[in-house]
Amino acid sequence: MRKRLISPTPPSVPPPDQAWLDLDRTAVVEVTSEENGYPIESALVGGENRGWRATNPGRQTIRLIFDEPQKLRRIVLVFEDSENTRTQEFVLRWSPATGNSFREIVRQQWNFNSPGSVREIEDYAVELSAVKVLELIIVPDTSGGAARASLASLRLS
Repeated sequence: MRKRLISPTPPSVPPPDQAWLDLDRTAVVEVTSEENGYPIESALVGGENRGWRATNPGRQTIRLIFDEPQKLRRIVLVFEDSENTRTQEFVLRWSPATGNSFREIVRQQWNFNSPGSVREIEDYAVELSAVKVLELIIVPDTSGGAARASLASLRLS
């Protein structure tokens, strides 16, 4: 019998030389709300650890409007919540213009349940050209509970 050992697939961690898009210089961000101490910049700029959190419960939107249309190949989202048991849904969509002609990339639900499921990492390989707007819509608790939306990290390349 022939046999080979295979190594387990490591968690999706970006290579250290990953060329992430510098959102500070390439985009304007719009957000429906943000709690003091948890600004959206904390989720979009590397090196920050706090992430973003909404002020109030309910549906929240984070919208990136690029100065120039972008070609996107990878989108990495990280959500964390060790305080609430809830089902979150998010929609990630894009538009080639600043109007309302959005195209959905993904719609995803995740069950947060401490201590086992407190971190959701979504890593999408995409081929999107001429992206003018990228929008993330988060429904933090599909049952309408009091949980607030949060985002630990959003990276694009």
